[in-house]
Order: sequence, then C-alpha cells, then structure tokens
Amino acid sequence: MEMNVKPYSIELATPFVISRGARTHCHTVRVTIGYLGYQGVGECTPYLRYNESIESVVTQLETWRGELAELTPQAAKQQLQSKPAGAARNALDCALWDLIGQLEGKTFPSPYFSINDAIETAMTVSIGEASAMAAQAKQYVGQGATLLKVKLDGENVVGRVAAVREVAPDCKIILDANEAWQSLDLAQLFQQLAPYNIAMIEQPLPSGQDHCLTDIAHPIPLCADESCHTRTELAELKGRYEMINIKLDKTGGLTEAMLLEQQAREAGFSIMVGCMLGTSLAMKAALPIATRAEIVDLDGPILLGKDIDNGLKYHSGHLYLNSL
Repeated sequence: MEMNVKPYSIELATPFVISRGARTHCHTVRVTIGYLGYQGVGECTPYLRYNESIESVVTQLETWRGELAELTPQAAKQQLQSKPAGAARNALDCALWDLIGQLEGKTFPSPYFSINDAIETAMTVSIGEASAMAAQAKQYVGQGATLLKVKLDGENVVGRVAAVREVAPDCKIILDANEAWQSLDLAQLFQQLAPYNIAMIEQPLPSGQDHCLTDIAHPIPLCADESCHTRTELAELKGRYEMINIKLDKTGGLTEAMLLEQQAREAGFSIMVGCMLGTSLAMKAALPIATRAEIVDLDGPILLGKDIDNGLKYHSGHLYLNSL
C-alpha cells in the first residue's frame, strides 16, 4: 500500500465561535491510500483541545507508514486498532473503509450499511450577543432548520437561550457549553433552562469534573462530549450523563465508533453523533452511526466557504444522501 498525507486549510464562511475561542479556518489532514490501482481517502481534523495539531498528526501518520506499507488493506485496518485513538487513526481508518469497499466492487457506506435517505442534522448557532444569536437562529429557521445547536459560554446563558427560543418556537434545541459552566450554579441553571424545552445539554463541566454532576438534579438530559472518546470512559459516565457524543476524530475512526455505540447502548446511553469542522468527506464516514443516532450534528460542511466536489447535500435542516 502507498500512503499520501496532505494538509488542507479551508476558510470558513463566517467565524465560528465557541467557549474556547473563535476560528476563521478549518485545518484538516487528508490521507489517500493506494493499492492495486484503487485509492481510498479519509479526512481528519486535529483538535488543539486534545493536544493535536496538523504537524503532530502528519508526524504520527508518517511513523506508521513503513509498518502499514507491507500489509493488505484488510490487515492494515485490523492492525490500526492497536494505535492510539485520535485524528490520525481516524483518517487512516476511514481511508481503509473506502479502499476496501472499492476492492470489493462496492461504494462505502453501501452496501455495508443501510443509511437513511435523509437525516436531520443540527444547525450550529455560534456564541455572540443574544440578538446576534437570535438573528442567526432565525436565518436557519427560515431555511427550514428543525434542530438547532446553540453554543454557549458562562455568560448570559438563560438570556441567550431565551432569545433563540423566541425566534425558533417550534425547533428542537440542544445546548453545548464546551466545558464552560464550572463557575455557575448548575442546579439553579438547569431549573432556569427547563421552561425553554431544551432537548439536551452537552458537556457543562470540564472533562475530569464529571463526578460533580452525580448529585445534581437535571430535568434536561446531559451528553458527554469531551469526556467520552472511546469505550474506556463509559463506566465513569454512568449516573452522570444520559447520552454520549460520538465523533470519529475522538474514537480514531469508524471501527471503534461502532464498538463504542454498541457498548454505550448496552449500558443505557442514547447516542449523538457529532463532528469537528470538516468537509463532506469526513461527514460521510460518520453516516453509519448517524443513521441510528437520536441526535445528529454533522453540519460541518455548511460552515465552510467551500466543500469538496460532489459533497453531501444539505437542505431544510437535513443532509441528503442522493449525492453520494
């Protein structure tokens, strides 16, 4: 097998703001695996929160090049699971899924997986003044959105949520704190948010502080994101969260993501599938999880100034697979 590794930087359509700061570009790494005239492609987005960068991921992939070069794609996919979870393994794992499908005369994800023709996906409202967030939410509603993901930090949480709910009275709304609520009175805040018919709250506290949630009543279900990467964290999340957010850049690819989904459901968790900023290439790899998930957040390509050619089709708050 031959491996080509190439970084890509894509300007966002508008700045993307979460509790940890603003971004104007999406920085990805694309991996192409060649074998017997076929090429499989995978994409990952290194994430500074997890001590990853374009440089570290490229270096990691290069260290695996020699070991994987002598293997068949099937053997490489199996061997890859012994490598550390994260963005580098994700890009390789997804490229191998793509390549093996081609070798077998098939097009990933079909027929390996039965994917819904249309999947509801969240549209992300970035952090800003309450009025600006409401304006962005109103724009999404006007475009047919039925699910909004509202990014928040520790400032004016209720006011911002109220502003979005006012312009989106019929939308399902989920909130994403990105670990930013450690200084807030969570018991009080959860009660204040309850009247706004919130479907779920993601990661209110920093990873490692999940134990603080054990004795806090929460009428709104909680979802672990930064605290859940692979199956190894599930036991610590029981009794603290009702849902986990599966992202392929955290699990290290679709192979582990499917095992995580299975074990999480057996443990009583609901499933959300999410993404880092990325193109339709990365979103496509997550579809086998998304087609079964209770909540889907795969709107990454919408936030980009330019997607890949023949990318997924987004319309009225759904992603459509007829472009695959």
